[in-house]
Amino acid sequence: MTDTTTASVEIYDQVYRLRGVDPEHIARLGALVDGKMRAVSAHGATVDSLRVAVLAALNIADELMELRARHRELVASLDRSETHTRSRASSLTNMLDEALGDEYLDRIAV
Repeated sequence: MTDTTTASVEIYDQVYRLRGVDPEHIARLGALVDGKMRAVSAHGATVDSLRVAVLAALNIADELMELRARHRELVASLDRSETHTRSRASSLTNMLDEALGDEYLDRIAV
């Protein structure tokens, strides 16, 4: 069982007491949300904190979706690279086998 602790974070001038395993992580999350809300507020004319929170959440969700898409691209690229490397290794192994011939392989197998 994991021990949870309580951490206080201030987000957009409101204090929230949150429970979690790592208070430092909770503080970083709170700072991220606070920063997004303040950035949204600075660029908009609204003072409604709920509206600011929703716009900040949409901003964070957009970043998350972009990162997930980039992650999928990187995984696909890595898969293609791995396939290419395996194919190349197989080809080189076959070429080496042909160059050495059966006679050499029989000698080292003994």
